[in-house]
Amino acid sequence: QVQLVESGGGLVQPGGSLKLSCRASRTISTILKMSWYRQAPGKQRELVALSTNTGTTTYTDSVKGRFTISRDDAKNSIYLQMNRLKPEDTAVYYCNSESGFVTNWGQGTQVTVRS
Repeated sequence: QVQLVESGGGLVQPGGSLKLSCRASRTISTILKMSWYRQAPGKQRELVALSTNTGTTTYTDSVKGRFTISRDDAKNSIYLQMNRLKPEDTAVYYCNSESGFVTNWGQGTQVTVRS
């Protein structure tokens, strides 16, 4: 079992930036996939970005070129750098780990983009 704690959410104006952090309770170097999901009000949770422990990253189309996922195994952490934020990026952002049949979620951090 891995405990995940997100931080870094907040209120930002359109066009602004935020960096989310997710710290795991143990080493993430052996965790196959570390991801960021988001869930907006009234919508299903969706995958935003994924990072594997072999260096592969993938992004949902709506954030490509604006968001960057990174991981620091030494700090047991992953990050999501979000640039050129849009109102439609407003959501609760969740950190996720997946390794084999074991999936863990953080508690989420709110990101609100508005003028």
